[in-house]
Amino acid sequence: MPIFRVEHSSHYHYPGEVGLNYGEARLLPRDTPGQTVLDRRLELNPRVDDLHQRDDPWGNRVAWFCLRQPHRELTVTAVSRIARRPPGGSPGEPVAWESVADTLAGPAPTEPERQGDWLAARECRLASPLVPLIPRARDYVSSSFPPDRPLDEALADLCARIQADYRYQPYATGIDTPISEVLEKRHGVCQDFAHLALAGLRGLGLAARYVSGYLETTPPEGQPRLEGADASHAWIAVWHPDGRWLDFDPTNGSPTGEGHLTLAWGRDYADVAPLKGVIVGGASHRLEVGVTVTREA
Repeated sequence: MPIFRVEHSSHYHYPGEVGLNYGEARLLPRDTPGQTVLDRRLELNPRVDDLHQRDDPWGNRVAWFCLRQPHRELTVTAVSRIARRPPGGSPGEPVAWESVADTLAGPAPTEPERQGDWLAARECRLASPLVPLIPRARDYVSSSFPPDRPLDEALADLCARIQADYRYQPYATGIDTPISEVLEKRHGVCQDFAHLALAGLRGLGLAARYVSGYLETTPPEGQPRLEGADASHAWIAVWHPDGRWLDFDPTNGSPTGEGHLTLAWGRDYADVAPLKGVIVGGASHRLEVGVTVTREA
C-alpha cells in the first residue's frame, strides 16, 4: 500500500495592514474507502488567536481560525500523510445508466442502512450554486449515454471525450467562469471540466458530486505525468445503486488511480474551497500557492 506525503501551502500578501482575519480551511484530507489518513495537521503563521475543527455536513474536516493581531502576511500550510489502496476489486454487475437514474427518481429504499446514502445521492442530482442544469451541458454529456449503456462504460467515454474536446489551460478561467463559457471556448482547468460533467450528468437524472484532492507530483517510472499535478485537483464521483461512488477524472480522461488523493467533496467547488474568509483592512491581496505530493513508500 503506497504512502504519500502532501504539503499544501497558501501564502497571502496584503498591501495594507490587516487588523482582523476570519478564515475557514478545508485542507485536511478525509478517510475514504480507498484511502486512510495517517496524519494531518494545519500550521498557521502568524500564530492565530483561535483555531477550531469539526466536520461539515458532507463529512469534510473544516478548520476555523481567527487572527486579531495586525499583520501583512499569512501562511496556511497543511501537511498530511495518506495510505492509498490501489484501485481494484470486483466492479460488480454492469448496470444501465437509466436504471440508476430511475432508482434515484423512485421511492426511498426500505432498508434503514441504505436510506442515508440514497438521500445524500438525491441532493447531488440537483442544481447547485456553480452548477446550473443547462441544456447544452446535458446535450453534450448525453452523447456518451445511449440507451442501456452500462454506467461505468458511459462515464469512461464521457471523460475521454472531455479530455479530447477541451484544452487544459491554466489561468484561462476563474472560479466564477460559467459552464456556458467553458462550452463555448473549449478550454479551462480541472474545476471547469468537473463542473461541465456534473451539469450534464445531473441533467440526465444521475447523482454526481465534486471531489477535490491532489495528484502525485512525480509518478512512478514509466507512467505519464497527469495534468493538474502542480496544484489542488478536482474530479467527479457518480453514485451507483450498490452504494459505491465511481470516481472519474475528466481532465485526464480516465478513472482515478492510486495517485489521486481525496481531500473533500460536495456539490461543487463552492462547497470545498480550500480557503475562504473575511478580513478587515489589507485592501486587495496577492496569493501564492504551492502543492507537493511525494510518494514515501
